Amino acid sequence: MRKAITALASLSAAALLLAACGASPNAQPDAGDDESPSQLVFAVVPTDNSEELEASFAPIVAAIEQETGIPTTIEPVSSNAGVIEAQVAERVDIAVYGAFSYYLAEDVADVTPIAMDQLTPESGSGAVSSVGVVAAGSDIQDVSDVTDKSVCFTDPASTTGYLAPAAGLIDAGIDPENDITAINAGSHDVAVTQMLAGDCDVAFVAETFITDLLPARGVIEDGDTETIWTSDPIPGTPFVIGDWLTDDLAATITETVTSTYDAVTAAEAGLCDGDERDAPESWGDEHAGATACEWGGTGAFAFEPAEDSDFDVIGEICDATGAEVCRSE
Repeated sequence: MRKAITALASLSAAALLLAACGASPNAQPDAGDDESPSQLVFAVVPTDNSEELEASFAPIVAAIEQETGIPTTIEPVSSNAGVIEAQVAERVDIAVYGAFSYYLAEDVADVTPIAMDQLTPESGSGAVSSVGVVAAGSDIQDVSDVTDKSVCFTDPASTTGYLAPAAGLIDAGIDPENDITAINAGSHDVAVTQMLAGDCDVAFVAETFITDLLPARGVIEDGDTETIWTSDPIPGTPFVIGDWLTDDLAATITETVTSTYDAVTAAEAGLCDGDERDAPESWGDEHAGATACEWGGTGAFAFEPAEDSDFDVIGEICDATGAEVCRSE
């Protein structure tokens, strides 16, 4: 068993302690049972402002409730590791987090990816890149200049906010454990704002926060930041469910998020009544003038089907870099 980061080292022990105390109050029936759970628990990692993030998943929760007939609640979880630990204890039935978090979770929790972000109507459009950004006018011009600097990451179990940047630093000959001063900001928006406030010299975050999300919220403007590094594309955000759910329930949830609804049809169904947004130009002429729901934390058009092998690239990054964050014991 790989124990990839200190924050996850206690997962197995935590699961044993919970088992010794009896079943979790949120634990669901065995997959072979016909009985449906009385509720479903949905968790997302804090990629940015928690209230905005929760609101962006509200239409998805509403869709799952409508199609399954089961009340579904969003569980506040403070970190990627917290979501994974909750999955080990079968306290979280549905989770959305980064590809690296799934890489960690699959080794300690009984979970399966069923979908991933699709940012536009084009299949595969959910792939994202990590970027390293600095304040405009910074002396740091390239990732090789980061040695001895303070660096804002998001979370040790974040793909775009830690793993990919760590690999990029290693490729540049920089040890992310010893050659920089690392700061875990907790979320992508905070990493950027802390960097702009001078609390760190560089911030590593998902590119969409720099190009779309933070400008749309008025947090940053064009010219506030400069990009010094960009990673190769990383698989879209995985949508993961617990294997303890019945086969029928798992199939219904999968169909709901991959076939029944997208951001536009969800708005048509009234799942975000009063909180619609205009469909962006990137969705093409077919959706020009349409209204849409905010469909998840990346503002995706839809979720498309996914399977375990879609995230093999994370293991390849770990194998290629030998990064401490991935190291087996």
